[in-house]
Amino acid sequence: MTFSTSASPLRLFLLLLLLLLVVASSLNDDVMRDDVRAPKSDICNNPFQLVKVMNWVDGQQYHIYSGVSARFGSLLPDKADNAVRTPALLSNPLDCCSTPLLSQFSGSVALCVRGGCDFTTKAAFAQSAGASGMLVINDAEDLFEMVCSNSTVANISIPVVMITKSAGEAFNKSLTSGSKVEILLYAPPRPLVDYSVAFLWLMAVGTIVCASLWSELTSTGQNDERYDELCLKESSTAETAKYNFDKEIININARGAIFFVITASAFLLLLYFFMSSWFIWVLIVLFCIGGIEGMHYCIVSLTSRKCQKWVVNLPWSGDVSVYSLVVLLFCVAFAIFWAATRQESYSWVGQDTLGICLMIMVLQLAQLPNIKVATVFLSCAFVYDIFWVFLSPVIFNESVMITVARGDKAGGEAIPMLLRFPRLFDPWGGYDMIGFGDILFPGLLVSFAHRFDKDKKKGVTNGYFLWLVIGYGVGLIFTYMGLYLMNGHGQPALLYLVPCTLGLIIILGYIRGELKSLWNYGADEPSSLSEEEMPCEV
Repeated sequence: MTFSTSASPLRLFLLLLLLLLVVASSLNDDVMRDDVRAPKSDICNNPFQLVKVMNWVDGQQYHIYSGVSARFGSLLPDKADNAVRTPALLSNPLDCCSTPLLSQFSGSVALCVRGGCDFTTKAAFAQSAGASGMLVINDAEDLFEMVCSNSTVANISIPVVMITKSAGEAFNKSLTSGSKVEILLYAPPRPLVDYSVAFLWLMAVGTIVCASLWSELTSTGQNDERYDELCLKESSTAETAKYNFDKEIININARGAIFFVITASAFLLLLYFFMSSWFIWVLIVLFCIGGIEGMHYCIVSLTSRKCQKWVVNLPWSGDVSVYSLVVLLFCVAFAIFWAATRQESYSWVGQDTLGICLMIMVLQLAQLPNIKVATVFLSCAFVYDIFWVFLSPVIFNESVMITVARGDKAGGEAIPMLLRFPRLFDPWGGYDMIGFGDILFPGLLVSFAHRFDKDKKKGVTNGYFLWLVIGYGVGLIFTYMGLYLMNGHGQPALLYLVPCTLGLIIILGYIRGELKSLWNYGADEPSSLSEEEMPCEV
């Protein structure tokens, strides 16, 4: 990569760090995994059902847990009104792998821990003891798909559901303390179409469009106030107190693109092997710093020209705009509030706000100079995304990208470099997500198309910007279709986005006879951009 001579160390550090952090961004919607420890049989034909486990302790309703039904046994009703509330008892022995006392359960739901024997054997013993259902307590926080392993499945007529380790521990604590625990099991279906995806689609496309048109949205002439640093530089006079945002551009070249993908792979492996709760906190702090920088930049760029230019003299930075200082304090407070409440149901609003502002700033600081570099960069990212999502399980026995994005090794807390939107129409709740990398990488190409159209004075329809925005939107639709067809398994979004953007601009350029101009843009021909708009390169 090449860097501008005026680029500040703080901004370069944040930008490069963010580009490394977005490597762990992949669409992820999976809630179950195959149980590789159990042999599969063709006699299991029940569909897997996501199960809600309602529970009452001494008559008081407590938290509703999630589970997944087995391939065998009876199916559960889809509404709570059609289900029966029954007592729950711990099995003796706990693994349900030997014959318990006759009629031990007598119409109750049996709680058994995983291990010791196969699932069908557990279910057979629980049913023989009079259980009306069985909950298998997993030894981890994941939900595994329980399949059949012997012919006893034909005789099992009770529902069998797996719950997480933490849910089992909660039940065990209540039962061992002498409390009466009652359980109700039902399996509400997920909607065929998740309409919340449309809002996430709008956020992703809108971020790229706003970032590409940012200079038009914020330009008001030569005397506008410009953004400079997280800690503001001193103004030229007390009356004007301006920012001096110098267009500190990072121009990506072909060699830098290859180096970045290699470095990103190494960083992803570092996250995979050493991810922990404290590491997540480091990422949260870095995300907040970058979000503060981005949010401050966006607010000041859009509004400062309408405010009075009062200044105050600070010992460490000289004359600083009062308005900019107030905005900075607001952004810091906003980021701290999000970090403190990030587990709340409304935290997605703060995370998305910080993330979108951060990505808009990054797309102002980083540029692809031409289609030649874009082809190298996005092709490397294309291979990178596919390898770490689909091919890495061959080496690591699990998808490295999905494991990191989901936060499996950090107590289930995912990295914050994601846009999220709640599933408003899904009884199971949860979030639809898209990683920053799936917006930033295509966004660099869309921003280039806008600069090219502006330089060549092209119209809306005979340019490239509009068609690449449409191509990106279509690519996202293909991504979510793939997510649906693969039953929610995490998708390498660049598998769909790169052909729909890079492939589209190459095809359009070839048809219009402008591919050579796109390929060598900025190298063989002078640009008609004004001197003020040109980035300063080494």
